[in-house]
Amino acid sequence: MIGNVMLFFAKPCVAAIEITSGTLSVGDTVRIKGATTDFEQKIESMEIDRKPVPSVAAGQSVGIKVKDRVRVHDKVFKVVV
Repeated sequence: MIGNVMLFFAKPCVAAIEITSGTLSVGDTVRIKGATTDFEQKIESMEIDRKPVPSVAAGQSVGIKVKDRVRVHDKVFKVVV
């Protein structure tokens, strides 16, 4: 597990994610899983304080566009092929 969903904004469809371990970069694939959430997607962009960033590390919080609704406390996993 790389992090947790802290907030969800419906318009635009953005999740605020707290990174708890490892690193996450644009181009990585993540799986977001919770009680009613379960999907994978490639990260196309990330922002911290409304500024684009190429990667984030443990201890940072980041906003990413998501293709579906996520919920607070959903788990975020980095998909390694």
